[in-house]
Amino acid sequence: MGCDPLAQRTSLVPPTRPANLAPQPKPPSAESQRLARYYGALQQDLLTRGLLRTDGGGPETPYDADDLRRNFEQIAFYDEYGSGNLRTSGALGRWDGPVRLRADFGPSVSAEQQQKDRSTLEAYAARLARITGHPISTTTSRARANFNVIFAGADDSAYVAGRVREILPSISDADLQVFSNPPQSYYCLVRAGGLQADPSSYMRGVALIRAEHPDLARRSCIHEEIAQGLGLRNDSPHARPSIFNDDDEFALLTSQDEKLLQILYDPRLRPGMSAEEARPIVQTIAYDIMGEPQ
Repeated sequence: MGCDPLAQRTSLVPPTRPANLAPQPKPPSAESQRLARYYGALQQDLLTRGLLRTDGGGPETPYDADDLRRNFEQIAFYDEYGSGNLRTSGALGRWDGPVRLRADFGPSVSAEQQQKDRSTLEAYAARLARITGHPISTTTSRARANFNVIFAGADDSAYVAGRVREILPSISDADLQVFSNPPQSYYCLVRAGGLQADPSSYMRGVALIRAEHPDLARRSCIHEEIAQGLGLRNDSPHARPSIFNDDDEFALLTSQDEKLLQILYDPRLRPGMSAEEARPIVQTIAYDIMGEPQ
């Protein structure tokens, strides 16, 4: 009684969102939700089977200097598939200048998840710098970054395509399509290299980490793709303990992986060396690292 009908209707209008707040991500699409369920179930299955280990290796995973030398050659000098699906030997590739990693996020990634991913990336960059002795750090500047790590989901396809084209202007349409719409079997991916005249001296890199991954799979992708983008570009079924092995036994960088990175950035090696040129030097470095007499 005595109420103003207009006032009643007006009071039901929700308050407007303050202009200074970032827009809230849209609810994930059905496809993004399906992928999140799929990768969550996959991670749980691997954990149930005792895989995705995070201990770095133990007494049951021994290796010596000869193992280290052989694994380094397979992982640093060979491409997994050449013409006709044959393994092909290439030149040693690595970064000469500082590596400046930048976390880049698709619109679907929440602010809370962005903060977690930035923290993971910062800690990993510091670890890689200690291992290699090479200047590796994170930056928030697009202009200074030379290795972009894009966290994006299935709903961010257009964003990913635009960013990757911006970072790698000469990328082919086919390769761009793999980044923007990766097959379900591609958990994450990376591309790094140098100028066409000197591709072995890396100057630019971009990695894609699927936003639908649960936490451990997400960290695993960060560890493997960035390490591969530093120059350990291949996998080997003989490398153990190692993330550079398709068996999914280890989720995070292992003790052997750290030593492989040490070898890669040892000043006695240089970008562009062939496997034959580097072999005696790698052998010396491997024995030095392991403290074994040659």
